[in-house]
Amino acid sequence: MPQVPAATRTLRVLRYLASQPDPVPLEHISRACGLPRSTAYHLLAAMVAEGFVVHLAEERRYGLGLAAFEVGSGYSRQAPLQRLARHPLAALVDRTGESAHLAVLHGRDVLYVLEERAPARPPLVTDIGVRLPAHLTASGRAMLAALPPAQVRALYPGAADFVDRTGRGPRTPAALRSLLSEVRRAGHATEDGEVTLGMSSVAAAVLDHNAHPVAAVALTYPGARAGLSEEVRSVAASLTRRIGGRDVAPTRPLVPRQEPPRG
Repeated sequence: MPQVPAATRTLRVLRYLASQPDPVPLEHISRACGLPRSTAYHLLAAMVAEGFVVHLAEERRYGLGLAAFEVGSGYSRQAPLQRLARHPLAALVDRTGESAHLAVLHGRDVLYVLEERAPARPPLVTDIGVRLPAHLTASGRAMLAALPPAQVRALYPGAADFVDRTGRGPRTPAALRSLLSEVRRAGHATEDGEVTLGMSSVAAAVLDHNAHPVAAVALTYPGARAGLSEEVRSVAASLTRRIGGRDVAPTRPLVPRQEPPRG
């Protein structure tokens, strides 16, 4: 692949600015992006001229400009993740014979943005545009498990924040922490009758370049069925790679090394 250093450095600066809660000084940008101060200054000047960055002269800080917002809005309008996921989800349905969907996290809910129904399967509550409590769904659990613990605590500070549908599922922050620890160890999430009695789901998160969850791929099926977790993990990992994301291997407990018997 041909290298374009100026373009790479520019994108690195934009990505850094997008990750900050407030505008930042030139020195922070230079250090975080590994650029000489003069190089960072000239790149920022060019981006200011094009509207991608604003220079707050009084504060000696730089932040994202209107053009950067327009790029983000264009991303939302074009829905590239849904487009990328459509064919992999259809293939997933063909391979497994079960219904598949793509969901995104929205506060304490998951929002379903894509669904591929399997023939001769019962109707589901996961139509496009439907919201469900994240802590009860496999999709929500897969994404919550990939968030920083502090963010999960902020979303679920107390027992009053836990919605119940079928009498199953976590009802306290401690129970949710334990469940999400299991999800991180396994690398995928499941639910059994916690959204709809008699139906189960398995899901895996799609991650961006910061290993932040942007969506989750899930299969929903009646009763119990083995062997589906690898299918959803494979599709989620493929989408993670296609959006330039960074996959994170599941954390599993260490198994003590067995010493060979002494003769």
